[in-house]
Amino acid sequence: MRSSVKILLFSLGFMVLAVSCKKTVKTETEVVDTYVVDHYTKKEVDIEMRDGVTLHTTIYSPKDTSKKYPIIMQRTPYSSRPYGEGNMRTKIGPNEHLMKEGNIIVYQDVRGRWMSEGHYENMRAYIPNKTSNDQVDESSDTYDTIEWLVNNVENNNGNVGIWGISYPGYYATYATVDAHPALKAASPQACIGDFFFDDFHHNGAYLLSYFRATSLFGTPRPNGDQPVDTAWYVLPELPTQDQYQFFLDNGPLKNLDHFFEYETADTPTMRPEGVTDDFFWNELKEHPNYDEHWQSKGLIQHLKEVKSSVATMIVGGWFDAEDLYGPLETYKNIEKYNEGNYNTMVFGPWDHGGWARDKERNVVGNYYFGDSISLFFQEKIETKFFNHFLKGDGSMDTGLPEAYVFDTGKKEWKMYDTWPPQNAVKQTMFLSKDQELTLDQKGTEGIQFISDVKKPVPYSEDVKTVFTPRKYMTDDQRFAARRSDVLVFETEVMDEDFTLAGDIMAHLKVATTGTAADWIVKVIDVHPADAETNEEMQDHLKMSNYHLMVRSEVLRGRFRNSFSDPEPFVPNQKTDVDIKLQDVFHTIKKGHKLQIQVQSTWFPLIDMNPQTYVDNIFKADESDFKTQTHTVFTDSNIEFTVLK
Repeated sequence: MRSSVKILLFSLGFMVLAVSCKKTVKTETEVVDTYVVDHYTKKEVDIEMRDGVTLHTTIYSPKDTSKKYPIIMQRTPYSSRPYGEGNMRTKIGPNEHLMKEGNIIVYQDVRGRWMSEGHYENMRAYIPNKTSNDQVDESSDTYDTIEWLVNNVENNNGNVGIWGISYPGYYATYATVDAHPALKAASPQACIGDFFFDDFHHNGAYLLSYFRATSLFGTPRPNGDQPVDTAWYVLPELPTQDQYQFFLDNGPLKNLDHFFEYETADTPTMRPEGVTDDFFWNELKEHPNYDEHWQSKGLIQHLKEVKSSVATMIVGGWFDAEDLYGPLETYKNIEKYNEGNYNTMVFGPWDHGGWARDKERNVVGNYYFGDSISLFFQEKIETKFFNHFLKGDGSMDTGLPEAYVFDTGKKEWKMYDTWPPQNAVKQTMFLSKDQELTLDQKGTEGIQFISDVKKPVPYSEDVKTVFTPRKYMTDDQRFAARRSDVLVFETEVMDEDFTLAGDIMAHLKVATTGTAADWIVKVIDVHPADAETNEEMQDHLKMSNYHLMVRSEVLRGRFRNSFSDPEPFVPNQKTDVDIKLQDVFHTIKKGHKLQIQVQSTWFPLIDMNPQTYVDNIFKADESDFKTQTHTVFTDSNIEFTVLK
């Protein structure tokens, strides 16, 4: 009886508190930013492309018409909303500085998305040497859009820039190929380069953690593919917050097909067995290898065609879980094939798009990198780049370096004339017995571990369901280091700074009792015991002995010799597996240790490998999944790019 009274009193007290909180919230006045409304006019137009299809375009023009302005545009599959000329964004342009100093800002729905006509193709293939107006791609659509803008938008100065983050970054890169003469500056940021290596795949391994994003790209528009101003896709809802257990319980990938069957009981769709209503999910399933389908959609191989009249500034985050391959390979390939072009790179301590945010403290996951890093980029780098080429003399002398890069270990910006820096050299370390990472090879012994398909290594210790993963890129890796199916190799405490500045190659010598396996390599910065904990750290963690993941990568073992022609392992046969890890710029500081972790599952970041060879893992059966014993030999080594 007394307990019941206590519970009742507590409940009443909680209700009173909740009501009082509600009242407090109601009295707060929301501050609305009216800068864009006060200083810009908005116009929406449908611009006709060479094949007759119209693309919906939103134009924000400064109200001050006493001078001419450059045009800075973004092409996007994510909508140029809000629609309706009386509805305006509160912020426009790449950053607040470029908005407030005056530019004509343009947003466009790409072909087949939202209010634009035509049919959408995910990563539309580039068509070189077009012979008719019916041959269109994102390059021609950008060209036709710029042609219309410079001839029809009042008070423009004839110079055009383009920028975008993620998929819009891909369209910004695309604009530089067969570019319009008026396009003077392009900043592809976190730009997708190839869907077999960005976002949904890493080196051929399917990123199961992006599963919920599939419908965003693969749901057909309704009403015969007509323009639409509201979202027509629905993200799959998982019936749990524990995505690790959900995907483990669901088993093979083919058991997930039902999430992409969109018809209702009243409007059934007749489809072949195994084919869903989501065209992107179907593409993923039917093209498990790097075949002509994926090769044709990749943009990296076409960067030989970047016009010298377009200055490029590639921007990325060292801890971008979604698109790290894309910006690095975009910069490197423009640099390689277009001698004399103005081409620079900016990489900072950011996750996906973090440089565009206005937060004072720059944090990725649990790890704090410093204050005002993104704000510095926006004002001193991005704004300077666009102003020089769109309002200035457009010479090669911008005052910006070739590589503006942030050392994520020392937590400071550096400027270099080349990337990697000229004084960078290769340094090899061996995966030795007794958990040692050594400068010299110590034998060729095999170190074994059991890879249990019922207990895969998690990629994070967090229990949650996410749209796409981000935080894990700086997660503490102690939870993995203490598992028996994760091999650990570590240096002694560093007696001087050791700076990694460039790509990393893992040269593994391995064997497996099965015929298939994935291989994951992680580079870890082990912090000292007296490291201070920052305020953003999760409550259950401390910076003391924090295992910061600096870089990580997976290779689906069947692709060890070719991404196009997979092959099984020969059971128990020693085999070379080389894994390229993307560039880093990170100093393992004096007093820290450098650690390598090697494992074969990373769940559910990537899907489960059956560990027995099948032609298509998307169609594997439950019976194909087998626990196997893997071996890593001590003549395996990691080749670092090191600053001397």
